[in-house]
Amino acid sequence: MRASHFFIGTLKEAPSDAELASHQLMLRAGIIRRLGSGLYTWMPLGLRVLRKVEAIVREEMNRAGALEVQMPCVIPAELWVESGRWDAFGPQMLKIKDRHERDFLFGPTHEEVITDIARREIRSYRQLPVHFYQIHTKFRDEIRPRFGVMRAREFLMKDGYSFHVDREDLVREYRNMHETYTRIFTRLGLGFRAVAADPGAIGGTGSQEFHVLAESGEDAIAYCPDSDYAANIELAEALAPATPRAAPGAPMAKVPTPGATRCDEVATLLGIGIEHTVKAIALMHDSQFWLLLLRGDHMLNEVKASKLPGLTPFRFATDREIERHLGCAPGFIGPVGAPPAVRIVADRTVAAMHDFVCGANEADAHLRNVNWGRDLPEPAQVADLRNVVEGDRSPDDKGSLRIQRGIEVGHIFQLGTKYSEAMKATFLDESGATHPMQMGCYGIGVTRIVAAAIEQNHDARGIAFPPPMAPFDVCLVPIGYHKSAQVRDTADRLHAELLAAGIDALLDDRAERPGVLFADMDLIGIPLRVVIGERGLRGGTVEFKARLDAEPQEIALDGLVARLKERVGGA
Repeated sequence: MRASHFFIGTLKEAPSDAELASHQLMLRAGIIRRLGSGLYTWMPLGLRVLRKVEAIVREEMNRAGALEVQMPCVIPAELWVESGRWDAFGPQMLKIKDRHERDFLFGPTHEEVITDIARREIRSYRQLPVHFYQIHTKFRDEIRPRFGVMRAREFLMKDGYSFHVDREDLVREYRNMHETYTRIFTRLGLGFRAVAADPGAIGGTGSQEFHVLAESGEDAIAYCPDSDYAANIELAEALAPATPRAAPGAPMAKVPTPGATRCDEVATLLGIGIEHTVKAIALMHDSQFWLLLLRGDHMLNEVKASKLPGLTPFRFATDREIERHLGCAPGFIGPVGAPPAVRIVADRTVAAMHDFVCGANEADAHLRNVNWGRDLPEPAQVADLRNVVEGDRSPDDKGSLRIQRGIEVGHIFQLGTKYSEAMKATFLDESGATHPMQMGCYGIGVTRIVAAAIEQNHDARGIAFPPPMAPFDVCLVPIGYHKSAQVRDTADRLHAELLAAGIDALLDDRAERPGVLFADMDLIGIPLRVVIGERGLRGGTVEFKARLDAEPQEIALDGLVARLKERVGGA
């Protein structure tokens, strides 16, 4: 490809509202252009990257035995009504009507469509297992689209769905997809980690997420460096303290804490560590008032809270509801003396605490030296309610947890019979008995991978794409292409030889200053650069530099193509 026949739309500065490095660099490099909130056009350069990612995903899915289909983007509402998700999925769903006022939606995911195909096409156990997938456009009406294509409203996704006669075969395919995803992200040159995850709105009994590791990641990942344990922070279990609760050391006392409504303020005022305080979080389920108790320095895990029996769905209590049930304004509430009708759940850590500080259910006052069994009843319910923190014991008890940030790019689910039972997708076994199909679901955010790769691979000069997904393998930068016949002839010959050798090369034949050419090639992230100049050609050399090398090196022109072929082939 010649740059003069291509479109390179680089910018010196990114728009001020672009927050993440990937968003800034994708705009500056001319990979994407914004159309509207959460809506982006993929420009020629970006589309080359996207297609390379897509090709690797497709190759590995085909290798794994999956069959490609393409389902409609627009889905009749009755399928989602049938599965129970028409109202449950939430405002992310874009609902539309046709000219006859019939309800449709623009598919955010395709479980219902593929289940409808399965129930129409599959009758016998002899047709199972089967795995269908597509690489297709999805739409989710994000409440706050941001970070460019990282959280866009329209995006490209690989979604696959498998059907099985029993759970054992579902687990086999789930493992197959785990291995397939591992190959995909490894081939793409990404640093990633697979972690246990909560199934969320998709549902099912088990799931794993694949995260590209990056400090800018929205998700926190808990892992144990001494074992294979890894989980999304939403799912990572916080074990109970290993040491038993100590005996009370002092009588309970009420202390004035004027204006101190936060645990850190109370701890500072009383001259104690925040880990000796307990905070009460007030929630409502229907008309039932709940108090969840956490240590002052711990954070509530809402996913874990939502799994408490009788608390789904929940919302945070209003100030008026708190005052009505506890007789006190927020900031000073606690479990001591709470009415019997209040449901109290203590986090595992709190249940093991002694001589702790909590709200006195009285304005500007707290209680110190509070102890279970003496100053208030032993907690009727103890549960894991908090996010794990660095240094917590690993749930497999093989070391301590560390926390990393990650960007979710893939997710695999064991759906079981969630959709097949709701939509009556059944098959006949050998004896003629009817059973619901077991289902799996497997997604990869194709557009998200590009942004995640940039978050993980960039520097002050721009993008440093992993070679398998770079827009070009190598760029040829001739100095004085339009002035020197020797430079032009050499550059043209090298370009033709590289293309003939199967190397995706870009010849930057634009009439620009060398500094502009170098800056653009660094910005768009091409892995290898060859500079061709008259001075070097007189000595039979060219300048060679890998994108992340500190300095270029002079290498012989003879043998350059063979060297690049070896370098690209081994990348």
